[in-house]
Amino acid sequence: MIASTMSDGKKCHSPTPSHARKYKLDSSSGVLKILLLVLFAEFYAWAYQTTLPPPARKLGSPDGLPLTSPRIKLRDGRHLSYKEYGVPKDVARSKIVYVHYFDCSKYQDPFAFFSLTELGVYIVALDRPGYGESDADPKRTVKSLALDIEELADELNLGERFYVAGYSMGGEVIWSCLKFIPHRLRGAVLISPTVNYWWHNLPSNLTNEAYSRQLQQDQWSLRVAHYLPWLTYWWNTQSWFPGFSVITQNPAVFSPGDIEVAAKLNAMITDSNLAELMKTQPRLQGEFESIHRDMNIGCGKWQFDPLDLENPFQKSNGSVHLWMGDDDRIVPVTLQRYIAQQLGWIKYHEVVGGGHTFAFADGVGNDILKALLKVKE
Repeated sequence: MIASTMSDGKKCHSPTPSHARKYKLDSSSGVLKILLLVLFAEFYAWAYQTTLPPPARKLGSPDGLPLTSPRIKLRDGRHLSYKEYGVPKDVARSKIVYVHYFDCSKYQDPFAFFSLTELGVYIVALDRPGYGESDADPKRTVKSLALDIEELADELNLGERFYVAGYSMGGEVIWSCLKFIPHRLRGAVLISPTVNYWWHNLPSNLTNEAYSRQLQQDQWSLRVAHYLPWLTYWWNTQSWFPGFSVITQNPAVFSPGDIEVAAKLNAMITDSNLAELMKTQPRLQGEFESIHRDMNIGCGKWQFDPLDLENPFQKSNGSVHLWMGDDDRIVPVTLQRYIAQQLGWIKYHEVVGGGHTFAFADGVGNDILKALLKVKE
């Protein structure tokens, strides 16, 4: 309002000009826009920080985590940790590279719980990149770990050809070995190998049916890992809803056979040091470079489809074996049956009543090795 003096000395007020009111409104609107922009920027920064995984914990001296097992240095400067057992490799009849499964380490190996002397077997179990004491590999691909395995074999002088064995997510890695280093293999075994629902040769009716049988939390977790890999860390560490069931240890994902095997295995492990290593080594460097990157690689876009592979042993007596439990609630047995049917050169073994961990049951690990090595009873 604008004040003026009348002839009688009294003051009167005239209305504020419309352009002044407009100025005040425009000014208020501008301040509001700035505040909203600042709030959005702060929210974006917060959201970005929550999705950004922390760097892997450093290994080795002078200021890193202590190392407890031998390692080799790879061509790119990374280190790969490993553990040897069985008979000495210079007298071994067979040499095997073992690849561990999801959220585990080189200490979880179904072949390590019985004597290998009778079979004359030497086994080297490795920590996959980001697990245990193997350096993380931010550039890791489906192909790169197969080449790591080849380099490990050369560094340890395993000879021109060797066997490979992998469990679950480690079993999935064996497909990469069959694709990228088949000339180095004497034979291979895949135990409960993880299946990528987006392999293009898998029929959609089978994948849809198998996918629908997974827990809802797993359906969402796998979608995130495939379509939004940059969200995998946040998805599995936030507390609003459950992440991947194997990470959260949801008991619904384990079969009665799995529970029985776990109880017997825990009773067998009397070495407290080994028990501690099995517990702490998998996520030693942090969750992202181990289990979350695993999900992104396993569920991501592959450079090939295993169903396009040809028998790498057409001109030799090597063989490829695929072992599954018919009550596996983590990896769908229906998809494994289809893969085995399409790849007629795969020797398929299905264990009745077996869950995902059936290979740790009494004597099964021995049976797997005998089939791979063609040992007659």
